[in-house]
Amino acid sequence: MQSAAAACFSAISDHFDGQLAGKRAQLLCGPGNNGGDGAALAALLSEAGARCDVILFGRVEDTHGDARTNFDLLRNKIAEPRESGLSEATLNLIECTTEAAWQDLSSSSTAYDVIVDALFGTGLSRPLAGIFAIVLEHVNTIRRARDNASATSQPVIVSIDLPSGLNADSAVPIGPAVHADLTITFTAAKPANVLPPAAHLNGKLIIAEIGSPASLVNEAKPNLFTTEETDAREWLIKTRYTPPSFKNTHGHVLVIAGSRGFTGAAVLCGNAAMRSGAGLVTIATPASSQNSIAAGAMPEVMTTALAETDRGAVSDEAIEHVTQLGANATVIAIGPGLSATDERTRRFVYTIVKQRKTALVIDADGLNCLAASSENGWPAELAGSETAPLILTPHPGEMLRLLGTTNKAALDDRVSAARDFATKHKLILVLKGERALVAAPDGRVVINPTGNAGLGTAGAGDTLTGIIAGFVAQDRATLKNDADAFTATVAALYVGGLAGNFAARDLGMRTMVASDIREHVSEAVRALDPKGEHPNL
Repeated sequence: MQSAAAACFSAISDHFDGQLAGKRAQLLCGPGNNGGDGAALAALLSEAGARCDVILFGRVEDTHGDARTNFDLLRNKIAEPRESGLSEATLNLIECTTEAAWQDLSSSSTAYDVIVDALFGTGLSRPLAGIFAIVLEHVNTIRRARDNASATSQPVIVSIDLPSGLNADSAVPIGPAVHADLTITFTAAKPANVLPPAAHLNGKLIIAEIGSPASLVNEAKPNLFTTEETDAREWLIKTRYTPPSFKNTHGHVLVIAGSRGFTGAAVLCGNAAMRSGAGLVTIATPASSQNSIAAGAMPEVMTTALAETDRGAVSDEAIEHVTQLGANATVIAIGPGLSATDERTRRFVYTIVKQRKTALVIDADGLNCLAASSENGWPAELAGSETAPLILTPHPGEMLRLLGTTNKAALDDRVSAARDFATKHKLILVLKGERALVAAPDGRVVINPTGNAGLGTAGAGDTLTGIIAGFVAQDRATLKNDADAFTATVAALYVGGLAGNFAARDLGMRTMVASDIREHVSEAVRALDPKGEHPNL
């Protein structure tokens, strides 16, 4: 508890650039361990010169364990003689047991620089009620008033562990909750810290190490993770370009995409695969689309024509040709702009997936073709394998089609939906949307923290497919028997999201487009592994 308080103190101090003397802090404490953290924090803030009002919703005598110890320590500290020259107490502890008492306290004209939410942490499973609901609304009202005013510097709202009112294990708020500016959680993030919409209430999230034994985390056998910067960096280091490497050692991506009138998706996908670091990229597209795609693609990207239907979509007559092309590819990406309206196109996609000999990334109309070939969504007979992994990248609408349903409630628990689908079909599933998820065949699910609202632009999905295919190609070509398509996919999402963040920084979320994401992949890679990208380091 003391370590938790120290971590919170450090975060608040950093927010104020270490200038805490004279700041006013209100700490709203529940009767449990979260409140005990708040009491310990108040002591540290007071020692740094802040004036602290600690409101305990209950009585000290009703608290227990470490929380009781910290409230007793706080009372003892308050009882110490006041330093000469101080006109008022710098540390106050008020026991508030009734709604009327809280109304009197909350009507005070005191302006605080920081309000600490130490009401409830983990373990809450039902909406806050009574006095706690009133306190919660008071804090949020202060925030709304602050945000609507021209001066937005005061107060900063800090939650300990997670905003009070959230169920730590749920992405969906169970009721009203504090909307924090800063949340300090301990040891590891909880689902409500990182999964939207609950995560929207956390503000800036800090994960503090407070000495929890790693063995305890390991014994819990976690299967939900958040990608960290070090995860992406480690993958980039493992697959670095080395002096003897050349195009064939960086992998060959075969992109099967495009149709008459829908050539842009193929271009975006192929260009992104090239920019991501793949050694070779070939776009295979219906014959009537080849010239358009060749004109729009980077000069380094090759194109080849496929047999097509009368509507300009790829035909099942192209199966043999694509099988030959696939024999020389490290990974195949199929789907962007492909069209899913013709039975011959659907037959083509199904056969390529069924007969594949290498890794396959399936997106957009590739997914729609497969979902349309079965009454129950994804064909049950199609499964991934270690030698020829399947990587699916659906957005929520496509995911519903793969599940064979139109009921949006099927994705209320996105983590479980992704995990169940990936384990059932032994494949890697990238469930796109806010905070994209990557689910593995073994049940692991990884939450990607990078990206922004600007990524919801036309062609961003095609670009992501190209980046994933490029990373998987490099992974398989460079690491060979140690290749791991899941790890490569996780890294691709992180880098793609980071590239999107850099694009938004330079251009703004509103005006950035998919090709801007691609053009910032270089900056994202260099930011993560500058040494590996510089020939003289």
